[in-house]
Amino acid sequence: MAKPGPKPKPSNVHYLNGNPSKKNLGALMDSLQPEIEIPGCPPHLLPEAKKEFRRITPELQRYGLISKLDRAALSLYLQSWAELVWAEKMLKRKMDAAAKAMQQAEAEGKEYTGGDGMVEMTTNGNVIYSPYWIIANKSRHNVDKFLQNFGMSPSARSRVTPSNHLQGSLFEPEAGEESPTGFGAI
Repeated sequence: MAKPGPKPKPSNVHYLNGNPSKKNLGALMDSLQPEIEIPGCPPHLLPEAKKEFRRITPELQRYGLISKLDRAALSLYLQSWAELVWAEKMLKRKMDAAAKAMQQAEAEGKEYTGGDGMVEMTTNGNVIYSPYWIIANKSRHNVDKFLQNFGMSPSARSRVTPSNHLQGSLFEPEAGEESPTGFGAI
């Protein structure tokens, strides 16, 4: 009877041994399957970030895309989201004030030169972007980047791999819920 060959090593052990088979890093790291679990919400988050935490984490858990390892990355996304919401609210406030000032100047027959809220006039008479527009623009970029990390954009969904450690199957209906096939409980 032939003796079975050596048992394959887990990818992390294979990598720590210097990757003797020269597999690409992606193939080795694809096997990292952390337990699906929502990390604790960091207490330092802005209120809007905490609101987004409550909204998004159940969905990430449902699809096997979150673990305790993701707390820092999730915090970065959440804070960027909160900064974006704040900056857009402030920008809207500035734009509303500019529109009101423009209407008032026109009603008095004066020329309005104060900017539209997205752009402002400096004391020298130069036009600059509103600081709120700059913050919102940077936050949009950061939010998009972090959405990619968690597969939360249409183009990123095909590039993420859910963990095999799901807390139940994606295809098992919950109590009182119809199966995805429409045929009741499986």
